[in-house]
Amino acid sequence: MNTPITVTPTRPYLVRAIYEWINDNALTPYLLINAEEHGVFVPQQYIKDGQIVLNIAPHAVQQLLMDNDSVGFSARFGGVSQQVYVPIRAIMGLYARENGQGLFFDASEYPAEHEDDSSLSSDQELSADEVEAPKKPSLRVLD
Repeated sequence: MNTPITVTPTRPYLVRAIYEWINDNALTPYLLINAEEHGVFVPQQYIKDGQIVLNIAPHAVQQLLMDNDSVGFSARFGGVSQQVYVPIRAIMGLYARENGQGLFFDASEYPAEHEDDSSLSSDQELSADEVEAPKKPSLRVLD
């Protein structure tokens, strides 16, 4: 009896490993993000062509958290502290600013997320009062 083995995506593990390697070599880690991916919370004014590159060096960010689902931190943009939240599936690459070495990821590792409109029939419409605005992700410090 052969049961299929389900494995987790490699991207979060590789992101953490490359981040550590870049820092160990005294280089500057840059995170390339698909800013159009659902759930990404980054400063909108710095997005170009649907992408944003963020410096995630230890001196540039505070409260950096990298887990299997997301990367989150606080950083200053134009002198204003802002929270950043990036789902792992939105990370396109992590590389060193100085030499471009790092990893770039295949978008097909994570299936595309689409809004599910199948619950509404074609003659149903929701008013603006019935539609709940999406909530922004938030981060908090746990003691």
